[in-house]
Amino acid sequence: MAVETILPDLGTEILIPFCAVVGIAFALVQWLFVSKVKVLPEISNSADGKYFTDSLLEEEEGINDHSIVHKCAEIQTAISEGATSFLFTMYRYVGIFMVAFAVLIFVFLGSVEGFSTKMQSCTYDSTKLCKPALATAGFSTISFILGAITSVVSGFLGMKIATYANARTTLEARKGVGKAFIVAFRSGAVMGFLLAANGLLVLYIVINLFKLYYGDDWEGLFEAITGYGLGGSSMALFGRVGGGIYTKAADVGADLVGKVERNIPEDDPRNPAVIADNVGDNVGDIAGMGSDLFGSYAESSCAALVVASISSFGINHEFTAMLYPLLISSVGILVCLLTTLFATDFFEVRNVKEIEPALKKQLIISTALMTVGIALVSWIALPSSFTIFNFGVQKEVKNWQLFLCVAVGLWAGLIIGFVTEYYTSNAYSPVKDVADSCRTGAATNVIFGLALGYKSVIIPIFAIAISIFVSFTFAAMYGIAVAALGMLSTIATGLAIDAYGPISDNAGGIAEMAGMSHRIRERTDALDAAGNTTAAIGKGFAIGSAALVSLALFGAFVSRAAISTVDVLTPKVFIGLIVGAMLPYWFSAMTMKSVGSAALKMVEEVRRQFNTIPGLMEGTAKPDYATCVKISTDASIKEMLPPGALVMLTPLIVGIFFGVETLSGVLAGSLVSGVQIAISASNTGGAWDNAKKYIEAGASEHAKTLGPKGSDAHKAAVIGDTVGDPLKDTSGPSLNILIKLMAVESLVFAPFFATHGGLLFKIF
Repeated sequence: MAVETILPDLGTEILIPFCAVVGIAFALVQWLFVSKVKVLPEISNSADGKYFTDSLLEEEEGINDHSIVHKCAEIQTAISEGATSFLFTMYRYVGIFMVAFAVLIFVFLGSVEGFSTKMQSCTYDSTKLCKPALATAGFSTISFILGAITSVVSGFLGMKIATYANARTTLEARKGVGKAFIVAFRSGAVMGFLLAANGLLVLYIVINLFKLYYGDDWEGLFEAITGYGLGGSSMALFGRVGGGIYTKAADVGADLVGKVERNIPEDDPRNPAVIADNVGDNVGDIAGMGSDLFGSYAESSCAALVVASISSFGINHEFTAMLYPLLISSVGILVCLLTTLFATDFFEVRNVKEIEPALKKQLIISTALMTVGIALVSWIALPSSFTIFNFGVQKEVKNWQLFLCVAVGLWAGLIIGFVTEYYTSNAYSPVKDVADSCRTGAATNVIFGLALGYKSVIIPIFAIAISIFVSFTFAAMYGIAVAALGMLSTIATGLAIDAYGPISDNAGGIAEMAGMSHRIRERTDALDAAGNTTAAIGKGFAIGSAALVSLALFGAFVSRAAISTVDVLTPKVFIGLIVGAMLPYWFSAMTMKSVGSAALKMVEEVRRQFNTIPGLMEGTAKPDYATCVKISTDASIKEMLPPGALVMLTPLIVGIFFGVETLSGVLAGSLVSGVQIAISASNTGGAWDNAKKYIEAGASEHAKTLGPKGSDAHKAAVIGDTVGDPLKDTSGPSLNILIKLMAVESLVFAPFFATHGGLLFKIF
């Protein structure tokens, strides 16, 4: 029997879309604020369109230099065009792959019952009839395509906003660091709220549309919804890998030749790779991260819904309780909205030292408010007692226990964020030790950086382990799925502080290229250094949530494939376990080598231009930026396909030839090793980057003894940063997609593998 909740079903029907629309509206308001900063004055309709009629933003020094502002606009346009061109090229290639994969989903799932259109008995209740497997195949394919499109739109919108805001942040830096901070942060918030609200709204609409066909067959309905998470993560994988290869090929090329060999500043307009480097920040760190976190959100929601559909919520058709995961995300949008006002309206950043604390406060405030929000949702949207499906039996759970599951995920995310910050911020001893090790050269820098990365894994893993133990003890696999959702419930704030980093980085690059004063460059550098740490925190969140999401999906897969126990002592499972643990290494090897070979071409091209273009070093001749952009584009498109194919094809090959037991071993192995490598790679790279920035800034007596720019210690730091670039921006962040994507793909194809899989074991 259905149990009444305090929040009626009609209230749920109104609340979820209302919160999504509020999120989109808030994003548009933030965008309007950013658009008030004019990159160019009003331009008259003259023949060449370059007559200025409007006065420009005054510099602090009272200089009103039209040429510098005009140069900022030109650079912004070049970065935006480069990023747009690359993403369109990438989506064209990936689009073909997606269509082929959509056909595969339909054929494989349709063949489970021999493409029959007859009703079949339900998996978990044989007395009832459910919709045919062919319907699930069709609807899974539709939700896969919708997930892929939403992921693409999320990444593309994020990139457009970032390239719209970078020059505006530079221009506001002339008025002071506080003004620049607000523009960069508001722009990040636009992306964060659009992504969170769009993901929620599309998922809600899809559920309601599918319900028109499925009616009371909620088991089939939510099984078909899992395609949404698969589509989201598939696009995120290619976005992360392709964008990561693009940005790091350009970054490594620009650093090695420009800073180490030619001793010119970062983002110097004489460096041919500098535009490609700035484009890369937007396609890798913004578009890739957006798609990645959208994928995590979609998958954790899908995992929770699949388990709930075979629990008392689904069996008794309790609509409000069933959509508990979506209600958490809805309240999360409202909480993040209030939190954002603390950074933009309630408190003002006045100097450089207040930047990083302002961003950290965002995490603390959103987590504290969200804890109250979760308690409220758990009270009004859940019955006081209900049952959750737990590997063949129904486990009784209380609503306060489910609240604790979500809260433990939320607070584990905060702990991971702060541990990441401790190991990657140059305000603390780990990064200062790495910087100090540069005295004796690049080798000791690399040794210290690797040791820091390995050590930084310890506390996040304990945080993940504790949240898994608590959530599983209280509410089985559903508890783990909602713990992952708890970690992602403040996704709008997380993305805002994450997107802030690349926007600030671009702003600094534009200031250097436009020839702005040293004071302005110092302000943008301070914004960028804080952004480096927040980017590392964002990656920590993404990896932590990926671990929980993957485990929840793994549980749903085991239930769906009707495996009663996963016994690691059986040869079938153990071979899967050991091969699965190897996959993150194989994947990392492919992505690292891709960056290396692309960077090699970039270094050769940058050297060629410095050696053959007369007057380039003197600044009298312009470099050929377009060739460097083309090298990055071609390399990333070509190199992203093999790692992508490895991840997408592994579950299919293992499931078809070795069966569901071996596949469960592969999923467990890849999860366990992938999380460790991802955390250490991201933190090692982040620490090396900030050690370099610590020496360059020379803000303390200790830093001054290591610098200035161009000293031996600085060159050693640049080499460490160059080694860390592909670790923190290509391999590390992509690994969390590997573990999620393989798990959600296995879940989608579970009925096919359970029916037709294990061909080799059937033959022998």
